[in-house]
Amino acid sequence: MISGLFDPHIAQIRPVRPRTPQGCEECLSLGTPWVHLRLCLSCGHVGCCDASPMRHARAHANELHPIVRSFEPGEDWRWCYPHEAFV
Repeated sequence: MISGLFDPHIAQIRPVRPRTPQGCEECLSLGTPWVHLRLCLSCGHVGCCDASPMRHARAHANELHPIVRSFEPGEDWRWCYPHEAFV
């Protein structure tokens, strides 16, 4: 596990507002279901988790911004996709 203090991606975290607070941005457009939501901490993209059929949060992280936080009520953890670690 990598410490958040040493993860180089931490520098990409910005204050964000969810772009689509009602659900996964791509799933809403496609009409596909999701299981859980993740919020990009660089741009506010809301994507679906790896347990969801389309895995939009991971795709966004691989293409653009690596760190998300859970967008589920009562959860506040953050995840770095490239390091596969909590930060």
